[in-house]
Amino acid sequence: MTALPRTPSFRLDGRRALVTGASSGIGLGCAVALAEAGAHVTCVARRPGPLEEAVQAMQAEGWQAEAQATDVTDLTALPRLFARPCDVVVNAAGLARHAPALETDPADYDAVMAVNLRAAHFLSVQAATALREAGRPGSIIHVSSQMGHVGGIDRSVYCATKHGLEGMVKAMAIEWGPLGIRVNTICPTFIRTPLTQSTFDDPGKRAWIESRIKLGRVGEVEDVMGAVMFLASDAAALVTGAALMIDGGWTAG
Repeated sequence: MTALPRTPSFRLDGRRALVTGASSGIGLGCAVALAEAGAHVTCVARRPGPLEEAVQAMQAEGWQAEAQATDVTDLTALPRLFARPCDVVVNAAGLARHAPALETDPADYDAVMAVNLRAAHFLSVQAATALREAGRPGSIIHVSSQMGHVGGIDRSVYCATKHGLEGMVKAMAIEWGPLGIRVNTICPTFIRTPLTQSTFDDPGKRAWIESRIKLGRVGEVEDVMGAVMFLASDAAALVTGAALMIDGGWTAG
């Protein structure tokens, strides 16, 4: 009789996860996806009020979630997040201050770099260090962007951080592969969130966005959730150093 293969599980029961930027938008969607799959999720964000509200809503669904108000740009605070190793880490904290390259404000440059690249690097280091010391494998997932693979108008600084993030993840995947630690990115197109709603409210900007997305619609937070659950789970056991495009075909050409 033919021995049939079995689909690896997408469940995360018994695993600990940590999600930054988890109070709203993509970060909250990632936290919900992991919690729905059975993980105990530590939700991290700067603002305690919205973060507590989000966690209470998750707990009301019967999911395992807790809040940890932390500014990820404060590198001295990062070790506290990994007092216990996390099997899954999703870094969804991000910052955008768009402007023409000729009008780049150095303070804006430093702020965006601090969140999107510097914090991402050292968060990964702390997560991997805790896993290595515990002798455990894990999955680290960074929310990158389609702008980590193409350029964009008024986005020289933002694109620089996301292209840098993609290179960082590939290098970490090579270095940490022998430890069983997988490192990947997800790369969404424009996703409708409270922070991006003003962009979609502009008819000209929305028309430009929709003209570039081959599937003909903007992204929703739900479009990101399945990808995160996949990369966090055993179903992606051989996936590392990869960028999973969630761009509706934007970067296809």
